[in-house]
Amino acid sequence: MLIGYMRPLQGDENCENQRNTLQDMGCETILAEEHASPKKRTQLASLLERLMPGDKIVITKLFSLADSSRHLVELLEEVDSRNAFIFSLAENIDTGNSSGYSFLYITKHLVDFQSDVNSEKTKQGLLAAKEKGHIAGRPRKPDKNVRRAIEMYQSKEYSLKEIKEETGISKSTLYRYLEG
Repeated sequence: MLIGYMRPLQGDENCENQRNTLQDMGCETILAEEHASPKKRTQLASLLERLMPGDKIVITKLFSLADSSRHLVELLEEVDSRNAFIFSLAENIDTGNSSGYSFLYITKHLVDFQSDVNSEKTKQGLLAAKEKGHIAGRPRKPDKNVRRAIEMYQSKEYSLKEIKEETGISKSTLYRYLEG
């Protein structure tokens, strides 16, 4: 069965263009989200629950289905696990067409690649900052305040709230210093 899926997109807020395209493609059922937000996509959840082997989800473009490459991989895996398919018209991607590498396989590697790129850029940035004398992370609290907080805690005369108000040292920071 061909199942159309759409959600409001910039330039097609009422999904009229998507609906016309999906109807022209012969979709037997068309599900539409009421909002563009990635949260609470009830129609998508319902579609995935009812998906049967051999069904094909038809979308006008990948972004109407997924909000990120990771989300796309999750959806591709879910659809694949149900022996169903996705057909994206704008990108001309049909996961039911088995010639060459599968789209899921390629997308997984693209997500891993993007993750590696982000990780490498972060590491390079941290190294460059370190070479300039910058220290990553939250600045340490002045030793005087830490010592005062520990003394107040060990005296058992002050609540954690009072310790924080007087020294600026939070409960978690205090406990970290007490453990170390």
